[in-house]
Amino acid sequence: MSATKYKIERIDEETLESLTQYTFPQILSRQAERLGPDRIAIREKAYGIWQTYNWQEYLRYTKLVALGLVSLGLKRGENVGLILDNHPEWLFSEVGAQSLGAVTVNLFSSAVAKELLFGLNRIQAAYVIVQDQEQVDKILECKNDLPHIRRLIYVDPTGMRTYRDDPWLISFAQLLELGEELDGEQPELFIKELWEGKPDDVALMLMTSGTTGEPKMVMLSHENLNEMARKWLETAPIGIGDNWISIPPPAWIVDQMWGMGITLSGGMAMNFPEAFETAVEDFRDIGPTVILTSSMFWEDLASKIRVKINDSGPVKRYLYNLAQKIGGAVTDLESEKKPVPFKLRLLKRLAIRIISRPLLDRVGCLEARAAYTGGHPISPDVIRFFRANGLNLKQCYGLTEAGGIFQVQPDGEVKPETVGTSLPHTEIKITEDQEVLVLSKSNFVGYYENPEATAEALKDGWFCTGDAGYYDDDGHLLIIGRKQDIMRTTEGEAFSPDFIETRLKFSPYIKESVIWGEGQEYLTAFINIDFGNVGNWAEERKIPYTTYTDLSQQSAVEEMIRGEVAEVNTQLPKPMQLVKIILLYKLLDADDEELTRTGKVRRKFVFDQYKDLIDAMYSDKTELAVTGQVRYRDGHVGTIETTVKILDI
Repeated sequence: MSATKYKIERIDEETLESLTQYTFPQILSRQAERLGPDRIAIREKAYGIWQTYNWQEYLRYTKLVALGLVSLGLKRGENVGLILDNHPEWLFSEVGAQSLGAVTVNLFSSAVAKELLFGLNRIQAAYVIVQDQEQVDKILECKNDLPHIRRLIYVDPTGMRTYRDDPWLISFAQLLELGEELDGEQPELFIKELWEGKPDDVALMLMTSGTTGEPKMVMLSHENLNEMARKWLETAPIGIGDNWISIPPPAWIVDQMWGMGITLSGGMAMNFPEAFETAVEDFRDIGPTVILTSSMFWEDLASKIRVKINDSGPVKRYLYNLAQKIGGAVTDLESEKKPVPFKLRLLKRLAIRIISRPLLDRVGCLEARAAYTGGHPISPDVIRFFRANGLNLKQCYGLTEAGGIFQVQPDGEVKPETVGTSLPHTEIKITEDQEVLVLSKSNFVGYYENPEATAEALKDGWFCTGDAGYYDDDGHLLIIGRKQDIMRTTEGEAFSPDFIETRLKFSPYIKESVIWGEGQEYLTAFINIDFGNVGNWAEERKIPYTTYTDLSQQSAVEEMIRGEVAEVNTQLPKPMQLVKIILLYKLLDADDEELTRTGKVRRKFVFDQYKDLIDAMYSDKTELAVTGQVRYRDGHVGTIETTVKILDI
């Protein structure tokens, strides 16, 4: 779909050009003047009701947070830790601290205490603003190891009554009151501090995923992210007043790129759903203009849709499958730049009107002009699935160090297997060993207190991504995977684990997969089943089960997953086909350090953790007795003793 079909209130080029001359707080100040009280800046759903903040209110709360932090003693250049969920207080806290020249560091609210301790000690945080009692308890658990934190500020007062006597703690409401008092005493202070900021000042730091080692802190300046915002505002089908829904966690570059960059600079409305679980319903309320979220979100949504369709009546199932066949045929022709016959194009319009539009409305994507997937690579089948249903879903590519996403599939040239072409003001080159390098003003300042790693990653302004890729005949970039993850069998056949894993996860019954085969004669895999979808599948067939471990070991489930893997094998060249698999007895979990907080597999850690299972797949064994640990929701760790079967494909 072309952006020209929509009436978009775009920002003029001169204004876009000027954005890189300001800091985030300074841009907010300008937007409050331009857009005033008549435009909505933020919406938040609470208790089923949408509450709004206009641009002047956005600035006011930011000012109060800033002055409250001044009252507590925050100094320019100090670091402020943020452990917040997707709520307006995140924006007020981040922009407020940056108004004073502080550097904000978002950490994942899902992180365990040990991870938070590492991050906060790494930056020597002077103040920390957290979401709720859960986060307060994590910090209190390691308080003695955090002597640099002067005050801990909590947003949600629920359950905090018994903590009131702790002088180390202060509520967000009290912080605002301190800001009000100081504003009354020194009304010019905020403006003075605000305009001392420079665009090349470090605005924020984000922690790398740590898939290959200890995480590093990426320093990004205001200019870095404002330059990225400029690229998107020049090219994407978005304008003033359009809606963005904040789903990715604030500690991920995507929500920083949009929440701090694009929505702020573009005058868009930032929308916060009531909870992650209600996001689809809240989509329907808002009708977001653009959706950009993780591949995991789209994989899960595709799985849910396909399972629901399979559970529907024969007439609905037939009509849906027919619509999918028609839409898929058009999508394939368009991606190959072949003409679409008039009859087929007409059939697709009918199918979209009768089948796809009600479906997209049900999942809250009907009003989306474009949707994007970033982070972990996604199967081309997922892209094809949604595009066949009329959603303009496109794959893109970026990294935290590059200031976010800089490579996007352009409208009219969407090829599901590629990550498209570069955004404006971005240069890409491929080295002799196929590493992707990027040159842009959005490239990061460096790694915090790590000049050696910075020198290795930034060479003459070019950021060395560590990813391997190549251009196709149409000038579209294809990412093979992490350069260091490219593996070879004993026969010398090269393969990318990511390439196979993303295709496996298109199955609605496969949640996660990890491919092995480096230096081996054949390829194998660990499979995590999708507990919800496989559970429904088992219940329909009256297969009894109790736990995830029990369900994954059911013979009927093993045969079903074996069939799913065999189907994927038919789409792969012979050297990349899987020969053996194991259905893992537990889900890979970020709390167990097997996944990063953004859902990426920490391959080396998993290899070390499950080496006995991997070795068994390269032997003549058909099963293996294992004793493993599993972490339950309440935090305690239990022991599992079970026998894992090695399945031939």
